[in-house]
Amino acid sequence: QVQLVESGGGLVQAGGSLRLSCVASESTFSSYRMGWFRRAPGKERDFVAAISVSGYNTYYADSVKGRFTISRDNTKNTVYLQMNSLKPEDTAVYYCAVQRVWPSRALVDFGPWGQGTQVTVSS
Repeated sequence: QVQLVESGGGLVQAGGSLRLSCVASESTFSSYRMGWFRRAPGKERDFVAAISVSGYNTYYADSVKGRFTISRDNTKNTVYLQMNSLKPEDTAVYYCAVQRVWPSRALVDFGPWGQGTQVTVSS
């Protein structure tokens, strides 16, 4: 079963940028659709972005559209989330996951999951 490990989180000031990475444990990563979710303090885990197997097709939550970009490098078994113009409300634990249904924004249609990486945006 594929294992996913997120990295790249940290503390950043409002208006700054971070790039998150999610590395898969096996070469079959290239056959998986992937997505990013986030869980803010006291909130449910919400959809952020998704990407097709090839990387050609992507879609985003309205709250991050125009600021975040999802991409992938199948030669490195890695999916990325470039986050620009960060806002305090972006503070959350960010998770990557395999997407089982396309197109979907529902938590139930994603998995397995990585362990998450913390992003904190200060004002």
